[in-house]
Amino acid sequence: MEDYATKIDVRIDWIDIDSFGHINNIAIMRYIQSARVHYLESIGLMQLQTETKVGPILASLSCRFHRPLFYPGLVTVYSKVDLVKNTSFRILHTVADDKGAIAAEAQDIIVLFDFRKESKLPLPGELRARIGGSGPAAANSPQAS
Repeated sequence: MEDYATKIDVRIDWIDIDSFGHINNIAIMRYIQSARVHYLESIGLMQLQTETKVGPILASLSCRFHRPLFYPGLVTVYSKVDLVKNTSFRILHTVADDKGAIAAEAQDIIVLFDFRKESKLPLPGELRARIGGSGPAAANSPQAS
């Protein structure tokens, strides 16, 4: 998973267990949300939103579950951008258990949004450079952890 821009380790909590004895899919979505916010912080978008009221919104998300997770445990969520468009970009997430087996894969579509004007905005060049990925005017992928 060397080509991912960020990774975050998340401890599986007892509360994440469902009635079937494995980790509930909603808990996995929370792990992905933590990874999403971590990635957006790494490129400065969360800070930009605080300062300017221009920032990211989640336009869509999808997740494919491959195998169950169990308590106790640790998961690692790897994130990278693979597509950059005019006003949006796609983040891919891979959720791996503590043995490295892939438990889930997810995709987020993030749109740059002006919260004052309530409208989407084109991604500026400096943000594209921090995002990386492929697509129009994309730059090299960041390699932060």
